[in-house]
Amino acid sequence: MKKKALLVIDLQDDYFPEGKYPLWNTEETLSNIKTTITKAHQQDIPVIHIQHIADPEKGLAPFFNKGTAGADIHAEILAAAPDADIVIKTFADAFEQTNLEEVLQKHQVTELLVCGMMTQNCVTHTAISKAAEKYEVSVLMDCCTTVDEMIHNIALNAVSTRVPLVSAMQALEI
Repeated sequence: MKKKALLVIDLQDDYFPEGKYPLWNTEETLSNIKTTITKAHQQDIPVIHIQHIADPEKGLAPFFNKGTAGADIHAEILAAAPDADIVIKTFADAFEQTNLEEVLQKHQVTELLVCGMMTQNCVTHTAISKAAEKYEVSVLMDCCTTVDEMIHNIALNAVSTRVPLVSAMQALEI
């Protein structure tokens, strides 16, 4: 039996207008993800927050440094899924040196719905991770964003040869 999980990648304050690296289209993306989290809860689909914390051994990063407000998961996303597991990562690939696999096994997941920030980096690297190959993976194209619309669309086109691109509505049969 298929069991989906919604991976919400790097919905962190530094990517929003007051943060250190604001992205394009963040308010619409935030709204779409909040709606998707609500639909996931209605269908008993676990939500998993993925939070990037810069590796302090590599020196001070431009953003997402441990203990800074910008590294926090956006309050509206936490409020939408307050009991969700949180996986901390230091690489673009959310599987790399994290407990994501363990969390997915705990929930008996077979299918991943991937969304978040940034489309061309953490979203695509997680979706096409070697560790993700045992899952049925889809990218929720209306629940992702990056620095601008062109890079977002280029990244979606590039990853489309490896994983299906679907809307949240298609993925959750809303």
